Amino acid sequence: MTTTRTVVRGGLVITAADEMHADVLIEGGRIAALAAHDSDAAAGWSADTVIDATNKYVIPGGVDGHTHMEMPFGGTTASDTFETGTRAAAWGGTTTIVDFAIQSVGGSLRSGLDTWHAKADAQCAIDYGFHMIVSDVTDNTLKEMDVLVEEGVTSFKMFMAYPGVFYSDDGKILRAMQRAAANGGLTMMHAENGIAIDVLVQQALAAGRTDPRYHGEVRHALLEAEATHRAIQLARVAGAPLYIVHVSAQQAVAELTAARDLGLNVFGETCPQYLFLSTDNLAEPGFEGAKYVCSTPLRPREHQAALWQGLRTNDLQVVSTDHCPFCFAGQKDMGVGDFSKIPNGMPGVENRMDLLHQGVVDGQISRRRWIEIACATPARMFGLYPRKGTIAPGADADVVIYDPHAEQVMSAETHHMNVDYSAYEGRRTTGRVETVLSRGVPVIDNRTYVGRAGHGQYTPRGICQYLI
Repeated sequence: MTTTRTVVRGGLVITAADEMHADVLIEGGRIAALAAHDSDAAAGWSADTVIDATNKYVIPGGVDGHTHMEMPFGGTTASDTFETGTRAAAWGGTTTIVDFAIQSVGGSLRSGLDTWHAKADAQCAIDYGFHMIVSDVTDNTLKEMDVLVEEGVTSFKMFMAYPGVFYSDDGKILRAMQRAAANGGLTMMHAENGIAIDVLVQQALAAGRTDPRYHGEVRHALLEAEATHRAIQLARVAGAPLYIVHVSAQQAVAELTAARDLGLNVFGETCPQYLFLSTDNLAEPGFEGAKYVCSTPLRPREHQAALWQGLRTNDLQVVSTDHCPFCFAGQKDMGVGDFSKIPNGMPGVENRMDLLHQGVVDGQISRRRWIEIACATPARMFGLYPRKGTIAPGADADVVIYDPHAEQVMSAETHHMNVDYSAYEGRRTTGRVETVLSRGVPVIDNRTYVGRAGHGQYTPRGICQYLI
């Protein structure tokens, strides 16, 4: 069998470390070489396929380290399947996702992982891996954590929120962190004080405050900051690295900054919704605000500056989506008259790379920082680098041809996520994905989907490569 060769010519290659006007040779699904456009080496390359990237960016495929395809929550299930969700991810320039398998209370980690493997197997258009949500810390759970790390499931998410569903108390969190410290796993934390939030929820409902906007008001920024602080101290006691998911509040960023100033292995992720949306959206008239209900919640607009600043100073390292879509009709409207019954989650897996590029256009971050927070660092954080997250010899040929000048208007009419609204409806952005290769195979070809369910492979992960 002959190996197919592809050459991407004429583009500006952007990685987290460098920008270079270079051609890229792809062979056998991997990056084989890079060479300057006018070099003898590039001129000598023969290829079955030549992609013209003149006046375009050539960037690594995005790595979205936080998605929830087909996730059961609040009496319903996220509307994107692994097939529809990974297809939409590809349209948005993301070529790897790390989704969350869920341990049921009373169940084993293995059973939860098997369930998610069954959902994703032969369905994905792009490569994927799994984190493990730990809902029930027992002696058996702790033993299973060791086994999962050896198998390439190297990160464990815990919740200080959602009492009665995913919540773990401080003692269980500490035990799991101690185990992760010993086996090389990374603890991911949903940091909100769920016990206090539940009190505020009941008080708001009793006072007749039932509209979506109150979802954000009861999930107070100080309760995110308090939980972030507590998680950091527990991780210090355990000697474990810590990754705080979906940081939304200025006060939580301050906790992360203080910890990192002490030289601690503490990391933070934020999401596009916190960079571009706010409580103004939650307060939209009628029930429209339900579209924007997610946890942690959207914050007042002034928090956005602190998040962008955190991304510039590397006090926040990653932008993921927390993609967890629920349709407005038939799912979000379960919470009419009671905001606590609105399924928590927003669509966004297709929008992340474009929104962050808009951050480049607006002068918030540099081009290389765009690639760092969306591709390279998540790959390092979750044990996928350098196979994913960069364009370098030996890396998987997950390559995106990106037109930095194309303008688009985000809309539910044109997006590919399986959800009936866009959180960014009508937003104009500059920059758009043109062509996407996954391991050298076209998934999007000049704005046409040519991928297939089952191309995406399950990808075991190593341990975190981002530790101090």
